[in-house]
Amino acid sequence: MIITEQQFEVKGLRYRIRPAAVRDAEELSALRVQIDGETEYMDRERGEAFLDVPGFEQLIRTDAEKERNLCLVGDTGEHIVGFSRCEGSALKRLSHKVDFGVCVLQEFWGYGIGKQLLVQSMAWADGSGILKMGLHVLETNHKAIALYIKLGFEIEGRLRKDKLLGDGRYYDTIVMGRFKEGNMLA
Repeated sequence: MIITEQQFEVKGLRYRIRPAAVRDAEELSALRVQIDGETEYMDRERGEAFLDVPGFEQLIRTDAEKERNLCLVGDTGEHIVGFSRCEGSALKRLSHKVDFGVCVLQEFWGYGIGKQLLVQSMAWADGSGILKMGLHVLETNHKAIALYIKLGFEIEGRLRKDKLLGDGRYYDTIVMGRFKEGNMLA
């Protein structure tokens, strides 16, 4: 399924959601480092598991070639302010599902960018024959958990004391999944 660019205006901010292009690699590399340093909701701390420009170029090419992968960006026309990925598996037993992840610059929280990245990913998954989307979210990210539930995700489990954060405490990770209506066997 081809994803077409979608435009939005929320609280005076115009932005679009579109497929990532190889030309975005440099900006995405820097953006990921910045977002990782802005919040503890991400798996990485600033600079960890750094993905350089050639690495992002390869990731974007791979996602474009694999029918079970999708990389989207949210941009304001001037800058990319967030991105998301769906990654599937080549393994037959896992071919019905993808894992979803999203990140948005903190300055752009509250404009629905993360929500639209997810909604567009869900439309792609539904149109591509993908039956399940899964994600992990930090237990303290209450707004994200509420949004995921509102969009049809269910809490499937909890990974206890899964992440060690900057305050020296361990936090749980919530495992969530969304099944495409009417296509899952009982």
